[in-house]
Amino acid sequence: PQASRTFPGQAGLSLKNISGVPIFPRFMLVEAQPAEQSLTLIYEDKETALKYTARFDLDADTGIVCARSSLANGGEPFLVEHLCAPVFPATQQSDEMIEFSGRWCGEFQMEKHKWSAGARLRDNHTGRTGHEHFPALIVPERGATNTLGNVYAFHYGWSGGHRMLAEELPDGRRQIQFGHASNSELGPSHFIESATLYASFSVDGLNGCAKRFQRFVRDKLIAWPKPDQPRPVHYNCWEAVYFDHQMEELKEIATRAHTLGAERFVLDDGWFSKRDDDTTSLGDWFVDARKYPDGLAPLLDHVHSLGMTFGIWVEPEMISPQSDLFNAHPEWALGDKDQILGRGQMALNMALEEVRGYLFERLSALLLEHEIDYIKWDHNRLLPIADNAQIRGTYQLLDRLKRAFPKIEIESCASGGGRIDFGILERTQRVWLSDSNDALERLRIQHNAALFLPAAITGSHVGPRKCKTSGRVLDMRLRAWVAAQRHMGFEMDPRELTEEEADVLRHVTRWWKDNRDWMMDADIYRLDSMDAALIAEQQMAQDGSKFVVFAGQAATSTQIAPRPLALCALAPRAKYKIELLNSEDAHHFSRGNLAIKSRPLELSGTYLMNHGVDLPWRFPETMWVLQGTLQ
Repeated sequence: PQASRTFPGQAGLSLKNISGVPIFPRFMLVEAQPAEQSLTLIYEDKETALKYTARFDLDADTGIVCARSSLANGGEPFLVEHLCAPVFPATQQSDEMIEFSGRWCGEFQMEKHKWSAGARLRDNHTGRTGHEHFPALIVPERGATNTLGNVYAFHYGWSGGHRMLAEELPDGRRQIQFGHASNSELGPSHFIESATLYASFSVDGLNGCAKRFQRFVRDKLIAWPKPDQPRPVHYNCWEAVYFDHQMEELKEIATRAHTLGAERFVLDDGWFSKRDDDTTSLGDWFVDARKYPDGLAPLLDHVHSLGMTFGIWVEPEMISPQSDLFNAHPEWALGDKDQILGRGQMALNMALEEVRGYLFERLSALLLEHEIDYIKWDHNRLLPIADNAQIRGTYQLLDRLKRAFPKIEIESCASGGGRIDFGILERTQRVWLSDSNDALERLRIQHNAALFLPAAITGSHVGPRKCKTSGRVLDMRLRAWVAAQRHMGFEMDPRELTEEEADVLRHVTRWWKDNRDWMMDADIYRLDSMDAALIAEQQMAQDGSKFVVFAGQAATSTQIAPRPLALCALAPRAKYKIELLNSEDAHHFSRGNLAIKSRPLELSGTYLMNHGVDLPWRFPETMWVLQGTLQ
């Protein structure tokens, strides 16, 4: 949509010349370049010598449309206030749109807004994707549910903050725009391009779009460094020791984690120069000789002797005012000298080549000197200014590291889920969904994130008995089964576990390992429950031969008896053997001879998708796990 064409809504481009005078190009189509699975449209404005290009690529395997735009000028440079990716019309059969907001330890909160005349605008100027601004929009048509109805879904694959516009014009037409955050291109340019806007359509409700996004991310977007190896069970030491690193204690913790089933040990924050709390030393990426007088080698040797691989935490894009690096190069910090600090730290100016060079040298030295196969890459503050050069610099550093160390796996963490998007996932292989290890919180967060993210990349850890972020005390059974819904790990002091808790965790971990080969490739379907207290999902093997249902009782139900839980995506005429994997968890209050409690059942797909499964009564903050096999 162009302002020069008397368009009655928001234009997709806002442009000035280097003198600050607005430019209103009048683009005319000059060439269409169709191909088997792509279409490129080229437009020009002869008066300004501007060329606009829109490209659409269809991934035939998943049905995802990838749309990108660019603007070029061979003459004078221009200043861009806003350039959107190719604009999509929105259906007029929709009553509402679904967005995602959130906060630290409370990511992926679904927000529903009614369509009405005018525009709904999100413009994220935090400089990163943000807990508050997951760059996505879902437009369900009237009557659509998780499993039924027409749904359109969009995701903008950019890590530096986005602008989203959903507008209804006076004549009833609707448009969807996504682009970088407005006014985040700070300098003149001869060429600018949007990130990729990923678009999906489904006739099978929200789950149809979710399946497309999950498969696209897992099978097309992610560059797996070791694709033939199973996803390892993590152990992360953060909530066990925080900054208090003692060699013998870490060895003991690693040994206990191994006996529980862990296959990768991740050394979190606190291992480098004078890092005793979160106020110092970011940028000084040298092993702390006080805590590690013989370096990291003794710990790595011990971890490797247990058969586990080793990972390490870094936060390369940040700098502490109290650090040797800041004392040497205060000009490398992004923003004003008197800026308000975030988490006691500043951001490095990633647009500077010398900054990226220093970070590459330090990270390369760490990886060359130690047998490390995993990096937890954190980003713990918002940026003082929204500058797209910042994230482009980060992308360049990640791409360079990927070329130099192709077997290293990288996790994107930003105070938990503060930087999760398809742009960062082109360069990483795992996300830390939330800093909250509260299983009840994660039950909802994982449920909503599955609309876009597959299990294989979504880290989920069993936290301490008393959650450090919520204060809630939860049973090990819930904590373990919630972690088993995604890429499983532990993040507590394993020495705190009772014998019963350790037995439960070992049992669930063994089950996860026995099933991870198909579960990490499974489609995650959100189930429509008539009980608002129930958060349930079905993970379906791609060949349809098996599935597992996780039914989490998040709160107290309003009715006495559990309502039947309808399943989805089954063959109507086929028979399925279903069994409750954790029937021993039924409380003695759960009276009655309900069939599923005592034996496997064989039921048709039609019955399971229409009537559903009658599950036993349960207390809040518990989980039923149901396994199904095609007969």
